[in-house]
Amino acid sequence: MAGGGGDKFSVLLPTYNERENLPLVVWLLARTFRESGNNFEIIIIDDGSPDGTQEIAKQLEKIYGSDKILLRPRPRKLGLGTAYIHGMKHATGNFIVIMDADLSHHVSLYFIKQKEGNFDIVSGTRYKGNGGVYGWDLKRKLISRGANFITQVLLRPGASDLTGSFRLYRKEVLQKLMEKCVSKGYVFQMEMIVRARQLGYTIGEVPISFVDRVYGESKLGGNEIVSFLKGLLTLFATT
Repeated sequence: MAGGGGDKFSVLLPTYNERENLPLVVWLLARTFRESGNNFEIIIIDDGSPDGTQEIAKQLEKIYGSDKILLRPRPRKLGLGTAYIHGMKHATGNFIVIMDADLSHHVSLYFIKQKEGNFDIVSGTRYKGNGGVYGWDLKRKLISRGANFITQVLLRPGASDLTGSFRLYRKEVLQKLMEKCVSKGYVFQMEMIVRARQLGYTIGEVPISFVDRVYGESKLGGNEIVSFLKGLLTLFATT
């Protein structure tokens, strides 16, 4: 179970232009792991950020140690799904945390939930319990709600929030799901939950209050919305 004496958590952290966010998110993660007594490593997968993100990551390696911070960059943006696959090659933990660098998540809640139910996957949800979204305008809220509603109707996934960017996986479960998953970009998160249901893995949910980005701008744009809809229809046709 998570939080046990022999457990190690590998955080896969894809980045693109996260120079300002990265030091804070690494500090928050390191503090949480140390306070909870959990062994950890943070694997930064930077896709050729032009803003100097990789230079910041190298400085963080020196501060925290190369056993805790591992920079594993790629030459350009190649998709979220392939970023996690790339990060998995370097992960040594038996639990994998996947997340982004926008400072929107509370790691300790996931450890507690996993331990309570011995789940294969723990996922954050904005649409259950006291979960919610703060800092979004009405348009973005409608897009998110609409996408989630359509997904629930078409795919019946057994989870209330399929597009969230923070999850805790057993390593062997994530490896199996990645073998089955064919999506890239934002659809990847959705497909992972759908495949998990198909394979009979247990999923726990943690209500989260999603707060919009502290620094930088959201990368969700028109192209991502079109890609999401195409991916949703493809996934519906193959499930």
